Amino acid sequence: MNATTPALRGGPTLCIDGYNIAMTKGTGIATYGRNLLSTVRGMGYDTQVIYGPPRKRSKRPLLNETALVDAGEPRKNRRIARYLQTLTSRNGVKAWSVTPSGEVFWPTRAGGRPEASSFWAAHDLFFRANRSFAAYRKETPVEFDSDGGRHPDIMHWTATLPLHARGVPNIYTIHDLIPLRLPHTTLDDKPAYFALCKAIARRADHIAVVSETTRQDVIRMLGVPEEKVTNTYQAVHLPSSLTSRPDAEVATELEGIFDLGWKDYFLHFGAIEPKKNLGRIVEAYLASGCTTPLVVVGGRAWLDEPETALMNQVLADDGPSAERIRRYEYLPFSMLVSLIRGARATLFPSLYEGFGLPVLESMALGTAVLTSTGGSLPEVAGDAAISVDPYDVPAMSRGLRALEQDEALRLDLEARGRIQAANFSVEAYRTRLTDLYAKVGA
Repeated sequence: MNATTPALRGGPTLCIDGYNIAMTKGTGIATYGRNLLSTVRGMGYDTQVIYGPPRKRSKRPLLNETALVDAGEPRKNRRIARYLQTLTSRNGVKAWSVTPSGEVFWPTRAGGRPEASSFWAAHDLFFRANRSFAAYRKETPVEFDSDGGRHPDIMHWTATLPLHARGVPNIYTIHDLIPLRLPHTTLDDKPAYFALCKAIARRADHIAVVSETTRQDVIRMLGVPEEKVTNTYQAVHLPSSLTSRPDAEVATELEGIFDLGWKDYFLHFGAIEPKKNLGRIVEAYLASGCTTPLVVVGGRAWLDEPETALMNQVLADDGPSAERIRRYEYLPFSMLVSLIRGARATLFPSLYEGFGLPVLESMALGTAVLTSTGGSLPEVAGDAAISVDPYDVPAMSRGLRALEQDEALRLDLEARGRIQAANFSVEAYRTRLTDLYAKVGA
């Protein structure tokens, strides 16, 4: 099923936010949102996405659609107007309907048009709501235009946002509470973040989480009743056009583009931030004596300098170790899938994760995994990966040497990984989502 699938009239309608989906470079939450849309469409739901474009509503429907994917319209720095927006947002904003025309090409590198039959837009929605909450600790209500499209039966916010939809059940996904559990790894304003999470806990008709670890964190740290929090886990949606390509074809691509051999490199991918533990990964890799190249794919996020200091120094010295490390900031998803498929192993020993999608993606694609005992990662990896204490660099080094030298171990991990990944199938995800939406009467 693709983004041009017609609306499924007659079934319930679910709307999600486009806060992360609208970003030009994908995020884990953007992937979550897209996978959620794809799954619920398969369950018979009509799907919608609400955006917050910086452009005001136009009388021309085509321009309202272009505003959703515009390359960027500078936000005019009018202090009085921004102050009034911030002041009035807590009274509510109105969203208008945007029906796809078929004339606008959506950016494919950001994932293309989401699997939704229609869209909503509210001027500067997310920008205004965040500013308003920062100033007044009040959430912004959203009203759907009575003259617009079909109103949603459920509003599912895919992130912790200071928003709520009037007149429909509101579900919020809390992926993790890392700013509170590992405050040294993020730049969030911790009191503001805690206030937002508590506001969501009070406001939500129900809270969805993506692991039992996060479920227990939400119940314990936010004081949410157990019956109000449902763990849906996640599923991995990998296009058959990428997964069905012959290994030999992917190997040729990797050789031609990256000069890398099939199953002849280690891979780490994800935003470079403290919780991803890249600094220790590089340290363990260099200390291991492994000659298998290390490929790092990830753009800078926050507090990245300590994580990249050793790697950058090694690359700058241009000595023998520099030849063992490759770094790429951003790659298209199709190319990343090829890199995952061709890797000897994915290295993902994070300090803490709410879920850990790279582990699941790697196992589903038949790649061995070295991960950690932090957060929810044991739930995802099961016994199908090498798991180490994320602070134990020598243990990581031993795991890398085992993956490099023991072919039987690698093949066994690949086989067990595919079996473990099946526990997070689309079918299992549908069952969990059905249970979630039944709890709000849909």
